[in-house]
Amino acid sequence: MSDPVETPPAPTSRIPFRQILPNIVTILSICAGVTGIRFGFEGRFELAVGLVLGAAFLDGIDGRIARLVNGQSRFGAEMDSLADIVNFGVAPALLLYAYTLHDVGSFGWICALLYISGCALRLARFNTMLDEPNKPAWKSAYFTGVPSPAGAGLALFPVYLGFTSNLEFPDITPAAAAIYLVVVGVLMASHIPTYSGKTIGIPLRREYVAPAVLFVVLYIGLLLSFFWETLTVSAIVYYATIPFSIRSYRNQTRRTAA
Repeated sequence: MSDPVETPPAPTSRIPFRQILPNIVTILSICAGVTGIRFGFEGRFELAVGLVLGAAFLDGIDGRIARLVNGQSRFGAEMDSLADIVNFGVAPALLLYAYTLHDVGSFGWICALLYISGCALRLARFNTMLDEPNKPAWKSAYFTGVPSPAGAGLALFPVYLGFTSNLEFPDITPAAAAIYLVVVGVLMASHIPTYSGKTIGIPLRREYVAPAVLFVVLYIGLLLSFFWETLTVSAIVYYATIPFSIRSYRNQTRRTAA
């Protein structure tokens, strides 16, 4: 007599809250990004930029919350990707279009579409590279191309300049802003290695803890007091780090090959 066939257990009807919490944060980030689009078309660009940057902050913590409470799920990963294309692809492009690109008509709209396409390509490649086998551990310190949250922050650089009063920067014309937006989209879709920021989890030596805390407090204070100037300088500093990340990546590749 043959053994009875075991039936798989029925799926449970209860989902632990620890798996729901990261998804709630992701939904909040989508709401922030879409509301930023609304404020952009209403001409309230200070709030619009703040909401897009807030969406980037929420995007940065939802994965960490999921790992902290052991709430990772395939559903959450897919939702996070959908949130990224809305918050860091569609929202910055439409916000910049409302701010200045509409002055050059269809050319500005085409450039906005190209930026969104670059963001979509970057996110699709990122998702496929998650399953890359035999990936060296040191490569986790680098992204391939500019990550989408940073790309969104860079895309809004013309808005920062438009509201900067304490720094002597020339205004960017609508045509130049449109071309600049395409350049940011190309950087996102490129294979340029950029620092991933994951080294932030490395423990600091005891004597560096106080300076690090003071630096964070200083940056937040500057952001609250000189919002547009701080964002402008932050974007320039990020661009300045790209050559160093390329050189560091190449040195690591040579050492691995040797």
